[in-house]
Amino acid sequence: MEMQFLKTLEAIRNPVLNWILQGFTYLGEETVFMVLAIVFFWCVDKWRGYYLLAAGFLGTVLSQTMKLIWRVPRPWVRDPSFTVVESAQSGATGYSFPSGHSQSAACTLGGIARDTKRRWLRWVLPLAVLLVGFSRMYLGAHYPSDVVVGLALGVFAVLLMHPIIRKARQSVKFMYGFLFAMLLLTAGYLAYVLLYPFPAEVRIMDPVTQTSNWENGLKNAWTLLGCVLGLIVSYTADRKTQFSEKAPLLGQICKVVLGLAILVGLRVVLKKLFGLISEELCWNALRYFCMVVFAGAIWPLSFPLWARVGAKSKK
Repeated sequence: MEMQFLKTLEAIRNPVLNWILQGFTYLGEETVFMVLAIVFFWCVDKWRGYYLLAAGFLGTVLSQTMKLIWRVPRPWVRDPSFTVVESAQSGATGYSFPSGHSQSAACTLGGIARDTKRRWLRWVLPLAVLLVGFSRMYLGAHYPSDVVVGLALGVFAVLLMHPIIRKARQSVKFMYGFLFAMLLLTAGYLAYVLLYPFPAEVRIMDPVTQTSNWENGLKNAWTLLGCVLGLIVSYTADRKTQFSEKAPLLGQICKVVLGLAILVGLRVVLKKLFGLISEELCWNALRYFCMVVFAGAIWPLSFPLWARVGAKSKK
């Protein structure tokens, strides 16, 4: 029944709809999540940034764990006659259930909607989340059940993390306890991927994505570990510096544009550098650790400068 629904969507595909819905599916990408979380952390409210990061972390751990437990093949693997839109193939790594893009969009956009006082955003952002989920089915990357569960995971993470981060904002000990819990959860997921006796099919390379489901799970585990360790360092640094997110509009623009440019450059350079040293996926932990420490501890040291850029001089 789910496959028949996907084939119905396949029959109505056209270049215009492909382009529009590919645009919506990008809202569930890791890059969009990182950019929005960082912009909130740097420019709006650092604790709203922590909130988005925490919701995204929990949703990702749950989603990736469920993928390896259920091991549902992608639609085009289950039915070779079914086609996936070519532009969506690169983002369709790992198993199908649940939808990581739907989960990520629900965590990111849903988290912003949960924490905003603007009514129009509370309507527009959830609608965008639903369109991300629909786009995953239209493009042929996921079944309806994948999307529904992915959205449910995102909503669960958003609702659970809101009171936790609010409590962490009031208590340093609680925040460190929460970060330690995140670290234990990540270590548990990493141990599961490394030690569980998965069937041989999990390590078979997908000819479309050029990676195995096990490698994808392991890469995500190391990435999450690096991010959590970097977040612990960043929070500790912030306790000492107490950086301010406030700056004139020109200063905020310069802060974000230059900071993101350096961060993207760091991501690319470290990937190539560590690739020359070894192809082991564990280097992803160090790469993302460096990126998070830069974003949360090093770049904020420049914020007093940006607070003066565009400021009106006092007569």
